[in-house]
Amino acid sequence: MRSIEDVAARKLCTGCGVCAYMAPESYRMVDVLAEGRRPLPIRPVGGPSDRGPSDRGPGPEAPGRAPREADALRACPGVGLTAVADDRPQLDGWGPVLGMWEGYAAPASLRYAASSGGAATALAGFCLEHRGFGGVLHTGARADVPYLNEVKFSRTPTELLEHVGSRYAPASPAEGLGLVEEADAPSVFIGKPCDVAASHKARALRPGLDAKLGLTIAIFCAGTPSTRGTLELIKALGSDPEQLKSLHYRGEGWPGEARAEPGERQLSYDASWGGILEKHRQWRCYLCADHTGEFADVSVGDPWHRPTAGDPGRSLIVARTARGVEMVLAAIEAGVLVATPVPNSTLPASQAGLLKVRGAVWGRTVALRLSGLPAPRYRGLPMFGIWLRKLTVKDKLRSTVGTVRRIGRRGLRERSVVEEYRP
Repeated sequence: MRSIEDVAARKLCTGCGVCAYMAPESYRMVDVLAEGRRPLPIRPVGGPSDRGPSDRGPGPEAPGRAPREADALRACPGVGLTAVADDRPQLDGWGPVLGMWEGYAAPASLRYAASSGGAATALAGFCLEHRGFGGVLHTGARADVPYLNEVKFSRTPTELLEHVGSRYAPASPAEGLGLVEEADAPSVFIGKPCDVAASHKARALRPGLDAKLGLTIAIFCAGTPSTRGTLELIKALGSDPEQLKSLHYRGEGWPGEARAEPGERQLSYDASWGGILEKHRQWRCYLCADHTGEFADVSVGDPWHRPTAGDPGRSLIVARTARGVEMVLAAIEAGVLVATPVPNSTLPASQAGLLKVRGAVWGRTVALRLSGLPAPRYRGLPMFGIWLRKLTVKDKLRSTVGTVRRIGRRGLRERSVVEEYRP
């Protein structure tokens, strides 16, 4: 991958938006209907209207490429990730774990409205109210087009609570990292694991950002569906995108039902995610080795190991760093979070399928390279051993031979063109 354009064209873009933050004069994020958020190059006045079909421009160090574009490529999580080499205790295949709790937001209203237990929102609100943080950078629905997402920078708990709940649609919160860098005080960043990994890579290049990222929170993620998937969901809910006032993927109970306003019906989590949205995940998500936020200070997800019926909502809270441990314990002491320590085995029990997914990613990336196609490079993230030990022979064949078959079905040899979707 020699440029951000290459990453997008080769379908390796996660849609995080960090390139638009690192090089705002070169890229802006747009929605591509069947793929997700993608960087659209901003052409200079009087510059070339396009580059050659086989070479989208010079490499990061080549003449003519702006230094910020080179940094954008260095910060891109789509090309790969390198684990932090330190002495933190590791949970095999799940990254560093310094503490783990199961719990929920103390306010009953927040716990009910949230997708699970509201822990991420409660922890971020604690940072605003009790630690003097300057804001929270996160994702929320666009006011004018509720089924699309946009960057939100909430400076008060009230603003934060206006955007509670999962957004199973393309989002690029890392494009707003400039708001964190410019804030008067440290801020919280909430995003998918790839978004947080992007912030981790970006802060190594931007000391100003590093000083202002007070806490990063990652939400467990099984993949990002495209906007086309959301439009199909809206149709299944008996609603009209042009008349839509609000769209909720989960919440009001655990896990809650998908619902639209106006809408004729609601759909269970299994019907909305498993029946519709999951089928529209972008290709890069099938190559993701980090679904639980290993690069975050704190990662939060559903404790699926327990029955959800009749439970108003619970979150699994994983502290990855000393800073994360400190913030979680302080939030519990302040009464913002109600949480109980649980053994590390709770994470694999709660997300049983994700370890095998990580092993399958090794097989998929090898199959791509043997087919002459680029794939993300992961360093320090255990994968081969998981592929060898945890996957059955059938699973191994799916990850390799199945990937070769997908090359044709998904058109992976063809370069994608970034075409902006306008509702």
